[in-house]
Amino acid sequence: MKGFFRWFRSETKMKRWMLLILIGMLLACYGMAEILTGKQLEFIEVARIIAVFVVGFVFVIIGIVHMQKRTLELLVQETDERYENKQDSKVKSLIYNKKIYDQGPKIVAIGGGTGLNSVLKGLKNYTDNITAIVTVSDYGEESTDSRKILETMPLDDVEESFVALSKNEPEMEALMNYQFQEGKLQSLSFGDVYLLAMKNLYGDFTKSIEKAKEVLNITGKVLPVTLEPITICAELEDGTVIERKDKIPELVNTRTSKINRIFINPTNCKLAPGVLEAIEEADAIVIGPGSLYTNVIPNLLVKGVAKEIKESKAFKIYVSNIMTEPGQTDNYSLSDHIKAITDHAGKGVIEYCIYDTGELIPEYLRKYNMQGQDLVEIDTAKAKEQGIYLMQREISHVSGGYIRHNPDAIAASIIQLICDDLKFKDMQNDTKYVLLNDRLNNAKKALKQNKKNTASDKKNTRKKQGGSKFFKKYKERIESIQESDIKLRMKAGIPTEELEKQENSKRKKTKN
Repeated sequence: MKGFFRWFRSETKMKRWMLLILIGMLLACYGMAEILTGKQLEFIEVARIIAVFVVGFVFVIIGIVHMQKRTLELLVQETDERYENKQDSKVKSLIYNKKIYDQGPKIVAIGGGTGLNSVLKGLKNYTDNITAIVTVSDYGEESTDSRKILETMPLDDVEESFVALSKNEPEMEALMNYQFQEGKLQSLSFGDVYLLAMKNLYGDFTKSIEKAKEVLNITGKVLPVTLEPITICAELEDGTVIERKDKIPELVNTRTSKINRIFINPTNCKLAPGVLEAIEEADAIVIGPGSLYTNVIPNLLVKGVAKEIKESKAFKIYVSNIMTEPGQTDNYSLSDHIKAITDHAGKGVIEYCIYDTGELIPEYLRKYNMQGQDLVEIDTAKAKEQGIYLMQREISHVSGGYIRHNPDAIAASIIQLICDDLKFKDMQNDTKYVLLNDRLNNAKKALKQNKKNTASDKKNTRKKQGGSKFFKKYKERIESIQESDIKLRMKAGIPTEELEKQENSKRKKTKN
């Protein structure tokens, strides 16, 4: 009986359809009764009875259809390990969820670093068919002790993608980054040891990464764009060529010359097995976010990648960066980011661009401004001139004191495109659409609730701080002037520690 009464709970959304079916049955029965008991009926009465019967019958059909659809949604929710805020249920023994996720949309994410990981973290809640394509390059930087001893390739992006696609991210991150402190394994990283062991076991690097998916129980798979070690080189507008990533910001600022182009060395490196197939079969291809010239564009420069993306019928989506990057994209606008990608990879690799609303907390923005970073200017007119469909979404949030891309918001924006396409093809009753739409609706509700909570926290903070609007207005202006002063003195060569001492001294005087 307990199982029966579950259907009447408010969260099941079943009572409305049961009521509709009941009303429909009453109307249909009333119509039938009138026909059977009536002796002489005029035309108007017959028409009324038929209308009542038809309305009742339609209500019954609509109710049954929506009950079946809602039952399917409930089965998906109750058997879905990735579904949050679900209630305990006795139908968890069903294996329906695994089949649904296996049939989910095929999505390829191209890039590296924290930007790519944000995309992967969000998308794994919708489908198992995720392929992360990352660069395998040390950018000319010095190898870690672990890599030197084991003589392995630079696999930081591969390991980080494993973490992003895992079910328990904190534990996987701790495991992959664990460094042995004693014995013969001292200085070795577990992630490097594990991947080397897998490579030696299966004899093939790509196959070893594919098998790692099963061993580590991660969602989707990770593919290196090439198996050959490559160096990413930057050519500045003044002709200077830089072959080390860590030197790019320094030399760009020293020479006050922007990056003209990025190229990889060797230029004829071969694609890793499985990369072209993943792009060809994709329903959506996501490029970025991430360091434009060192994480995003290099993947597109490997022979065959850009060509396959252009020929693909998938949604080609670029997720824009929120902030500029010192020494790489100083003063870059949204259209500058898009232009840099199309200049290197050609037109046709981007169709849609998801960009942030720019509504960020000023206190955090100031921290980035002090480091020479600014919000990416949103010049929609110039971006549209490049033939790009723009999607403005609130895709930023503050995490650990840093401005980051919100994984849930990015994933929701991408899945919305796929759902709209399925709806356009009249596939609303398809299991894929039911799952995606159900997850999407719940994600939107969660995002709205988080937005309300954030707004409430801001309001409470302001109340605690107190002070008039006049005071706040000029306080912000004073802080802005102080920050500008600090920047000028930093350029003049005054040590950072000395600056901090001076600022602390000023604040103490102001309080007194």
